[in-house]
Amino acid sequence: MLSRKHKLLLMKMISLFSVVRGYNIPIIILAQYLSAIFILAPEIRALDILFDFNLFLIVFASSLTIASGYIINNFYDSKKDLINRPNKSMLDRLVSQKTKLTVYFLLNFIVALMSMFVSWRAFLFFSVYIFFIWFYSHKIKKYPIIGNLTAALLAVLPFFAILLYYYTKISFSDIEVYKSQFAVIFAHATFLFLLLLVREMVKDLENLKGDLANGYQTIPIIYGEETSKKVITILALLTIFPVYVLIEIYDVGYMDIYFYVCLIIMIFFLLYLWKSNTKAQFLLLHNVLKFLIVAGVFCIVLINPSVLWHGKRLLLMI
Repeated sequence: MLSRKHKLLLMKMISLFSVVRGYNIPIIILAQYLSAIFILAPEIRALDILFDFNLFLIVFASSLTIASGYIINNFYDSKKDLINRPNKSMLDRLVSQKTKLTVYFLLNFIVALMSMFVSWRAFLFFSVYIFFIWFYSHKIKKYPIIGNLTAALLAVLPFFAILLYYYTKISFSDIEVYKSQFAVIFAHATFLFLLLLVREMVKDLENLKGDLANGYQTIPIIYGEETSKKVITILALLTIFPVYVLIEIYDVGYMDIYFYVCLIIMIFFLLYLWKSNTKAQFLLLHNVLKFLIVAGVFCIVLINPSVLWHGKRLLLMI
């Protein structure tokens, strides 16, 4: 049996895990590595990518930066979350605001050290990234449109860090060779950005009461729920363009199955959106988008499944 002191310590650890959304970190790490292997640097052997220590530092630094971002976001949104997420908020409050800030600065310090080891470019990138996450949490997220755009952009930026890591080494004379690869990367990034943006817009509908009580100027608060739904519909329809580019113009292997399924789900998503008017319904829509984003991470391997078979054979030979 655990003593009362140990039980309290365990609850605080669970609380901190909830604050940093530790369940998201493995998904973020997996997404970055799979993106590097199948999308950002497909010409490099998978094992070389997995055993690249500098890349490991970038991926780990990205994960810690995102975790610290969740902390500072939680710090500023504590009052709003009492209304929007009362159960999670009560769990998160087991860790004091002072402890949250201490962990926040500690994580960012570790990120700075790791990025300096990689290069001055990595250090500059993560310094700017950390600043913009703080600025978004403190100021930008309270404003319509720009807050949604910034949130979606900040979620995509970790992949941009890996892109910079590989493509800053390319000379101007070789850029033409990578032109089609850049187009594929841009199409994938656009699709992910639009999904994340739609998710942010749905979250505004879901969190309407808490946002209104705490002076947040979101689209549904300023322009109304119907206008917000119209914007979400337009953004959802725009996902057709990057999907068309990836399926019809470039080769994404068997991942085209994922994109076809996404389009079908998005049709039902929009039909349900226009019938929704309660927090529970918007939460369901939010979870559908989270499922599509997470499923997209695992479906990246469908671009070239032979990489997995080849890797399995290598492991069996060891």
